This record gives sequence, C-alpha cells and structure tokens, in this order.
Amino acid sequence: MIDWIIGALCALLIAGAAYWKRSLSLSGAVAAVIMGTVYYAAGNLFWFGILILFFVTSSIFSKLRGERKEELEKSYAKSGRRDAGQVLANGGLGMVACILNALWPNPVWGCFFIGTMAAVTADTWATEWGGLSKRPPRSVVNWRVVPPGTSGGVSSLGSMAALIGAGIIGGAAWVLLRWTGDMQGAMQGLISIDLWKWIVIGGVSGFAGAMADSLLGATVQKMFRCEVCGKIVEVREHCGQATVPARGWNWMSNDAVNLISSVAAGFIAWGLGVILT
Repeated sequence: MIDWIIGALCALLIAGAAYWKRSLSLSGAVAAVIMGTVYYAAGNLFWFGILILFFVTSSIFSKLRGERKEELEKSYAKSGRRDAGQVLANGGLGMVACILNALWPNPVWGCFFIGTMAAVTADTWATEWGGLSKRPPRSVVNWRVVPPGTSGGVSSLGSMAALIGAGIIGGAAWVLLRWTGDMQGAMQGLISIDLWKWIVIGGVSGFAGAMADSLLGATVQKMFRCEVCGKIVEVREHCGQATVPARGWNWMSNDAVNLISSVAAGFIAWGLGVILT
C-alpha cells in the first residue's frame, strides 16, 4: 500500500509541475498521475525512472526556442502541451509491460519496455530538435526536400537527436537496474547485460521506432489539406478554416502512429535482449 501512496505523491508532484508549466493539459496531467502511480507501485524505480527521464527531457526540449517552432506546431495534431491521448500513446505500452511483469515476472517485459520508451523518446527528441534545423527536412520515402513540419520529413539534426535520446534510455536502464534489480527477481536476467549492450538495445530499437513513425506519417497517416495556404497538415483546422482530407487511413491518427511504432520498437528490443544476453 505504501508503494501506491509514494507513487501517487511523486506522480502528482511531477504532473502538477508540468501542468503549471503548460507541458500537460488537465486531461494529460490526470493521465500522467495515474500512469506514474502504476509505474511505481506495480514496478519500481527502474520503470518509474525511465518514464520520468523521457517526460522531463521531452518537456524541457519542447520549450527550447519555442517561438521558432510555434508556426510548425500549427500543422501538428499534437502541440507541446500533451493531452491524455498523447500521454497514453507515449507511456501506455510501457505501463502494460510493467503490469504484465508484476503479474508474470519475466525479463522480456523489461526489454520490451525499454524499446517502447526508447522509441517515444527518439521520436519526441527528433521532432523538437529537428524543428530547429536550419536545413529543410527530406521525405523518408523518396528523400526529396519537403517543407518544415511535413509529416514523414527527417533531418540530420533530428535523426542524430533521435539516436542519442534512444541510446540514453538504454544507458539509463543499465543504471537503474543496478539500483533496483535486486528488488525484483525477474530483473536479475537483465542486470547481467553490459552498459554498451543496453545502449545498443535502446539506440537501435528506439531509432528504428522513430523511423517507422516517420514512414507511417509519410504514407498512411490521416492528413488534411489547408485550402488557404495549401499545406498538408495533421489538423482539421488551419489558417482559421476547416481543412479537407488529403490522404491516409481514417483511423491512422498521430496517436495510432506512435502506438504502432512503439510496439515495433518493443519487439526489436525484445529480440536484441535475447541475442545479447
């Protein structure tokens, strides 16, 4: 019971600060409190620490030179202020892995978890840093130059940020496992994995997840056309007017893209964990 109380208090403190700083909407703050509580109570500092690392770094980077990225965010379905849907899309899979590990302890859940969190970290870091790139992005499909803010567009700065962010999640897993792994028998199999291997697991799976996110965004994500400026955007309203459907599957929202790419990254991390242990 004490773990649930500690988890709730820690999550409430962090989510409250994020809401005050306008990094979370009210629904996003509520979802973050619930998620953080479960991560701590059903898991331990390994699970909770990785979640906080992703959330804090992503929130900080979203504020970097925000005025420059403000125009780009008008084309995105999600802005820097995350709602409940985005919170769950980013951390929901990890929460499921945490719960499953509590019910049926197994090292594979830890690897899957790191893959999903590495993917959402890589994708978020790529978006935030890529928006600051002085060079125009290129389509991940045909490598042609596309306007900044185009879904599926990648840049060297954003790609480097994605790889670094994913690798840091892997490195953090190595650190946190040494603090908390002895508290959970299922984690013992992961403690033996060397630091460089964790960086590879996080870096490869996270970067692959980010690229999958870009590929889905460039091909099947639901997109709309602004009839005022002609831009292809993720939102249903742009330039003060309703947009019209341009391409993509109706159900393939930005959150769905995040979820699918995170699942892919989780399975890649799972496989790498089996190979490297």
